[in-house]
Amino acid sequence: MHATIARADCANPERCGVSEAFGASAARLGGQAALLLGWMPDAFWAATPEELATVLSAMRQPEGGTMDKRTLEKMMEADRGG
Repeated sequence: MHATIARADCANPERCGVSEAFGASAARLGGQAALLLGWMPDAFWAATPEELATVLSAMRQPEGGTMDKRTLEKMMEADRGG
């Protein structure tokens, strides 16, 4: 079945055999993906849960804080081979 037709037919979760909880969660996540990532519905529905989680986790601040200048200079020196 064509994806657009499938989505239109599943506007009512009961007609598609999915739970209301799934429908509500999918709608919430789809809205968040649109607001935070600029994803249109086709991009959201084409993405796997792992892809969505990877993109969203990249938006969080890294654990462990930031790097100081001395550490950066050491890394740059090591990268130059000395």
